[in-house]
Amino acid sequence: MDALTDLLDGPRARGAFLLRSVLAPPWAIRIADRAPLTLLYPVDGDAWVVPDREPPVRIGPGDIAVVRGPEPYTVAGDPATPPQIVIRPGQVSQTPDGDELCEEMDLGVRTWGDTAEDTPGAGVLISGTYQMDGEVSRRLLAALPQVLVLPADAWHSPLPELLSAEVVRDEPGQEVVLDRLLDLLLIAVLRAWFARPEAGVPGWYAAQGDPVVGPALRLLHERPAHGWTVAALAAETGVSRAALGRRFTELVGEPPMAYLTSWRLALAADLLREPDATIAAVARKVGYGSPFALSAAFKRVRGVSPQEHRRTRGTGSAAAVS
Repeated sequence: MDALTDLLDGPRARGAFLLRSVLAPPWAIRIADRAPLTLLYPVDGDAWVVPDREPPVRIGPGDIAVVRGPEPYTVAGDPATPPQIVIRPGQVSQTPDGDELCEEMDLGVRTWGDTAEDTPGAGVLISGTYQMDGEVSRRLLAALPQVLVLPADAWHSPLPELLSAEVVRDEPGQEVVLDRLLDLLLIAVLRAWFARPEAGVPGWYAAQGDPVVGPALRLLHERPAHGWTVAALAAETGVSRAALGRRFTELVGEPPMAYLTSWRLALAADLLREPDATIAAVARKVGYGSPFALSAAFKRVRGVSPQEHRRTRGTGSAAAVS
């Protein structure tokens, strides 16, 4: 298993918010929902993603934009248009003055807007939003810019059109179908994005092709619970401990054991979302000898205890220690 596989194995939408918006020009929506990640797919008409601290980014029909939260941003038909709608946490839509718009703009199954689809110049935009932090790993979010755009001509996939067709269907089990389609679309987009030269991939990704560091990374990802030391990792990869430590730090940006700690705790954070997982069981799965050892490392690196992490990530139950 490689680092990219592990990275992309993290997204797990659970009741993701998917919406087809039909908007008459000039339109602009302020997104302040604090969601960790959103995909935007313009079906008709151009759209602009306007972050607060970065230049506007255009997305045309067929392009896919991935927007990393939780910072607010604006999506508009023209970047100069002031927002007429604000989306707040819980996907509540309001005017800038706070008047509710959800019922007023309801156009049918997962469809929302202020005009008919055949209105000249109307923008049609599909959005898919991961609503909980734990649905997308922090390591994945840290690897992404605030806004990335995969142009329509940069890849070929049936997934955008399939999602467009499925989002307006009202069938049994449709929520699960849409969750999985959103996951597949995100994974496909990110895999294509990371292959592009402008992606600015993180050190751990670029290092996968290195003859020394690549095998070491694969071992850490395949066997995170193993009792690794730099010496043991060096022996497995056929180089000296000093050579591995130097090369790994140079390419990845941190020493092997620091990377392993970060990876173990990222796995633990995701496992802790499962309501039946005990801290002891999670500790064993990620290579810590006791719940206390995991808790101490988790608190030191992430600033909160495993129990606090579970409470703030909406697991619905406190973690047992044994």
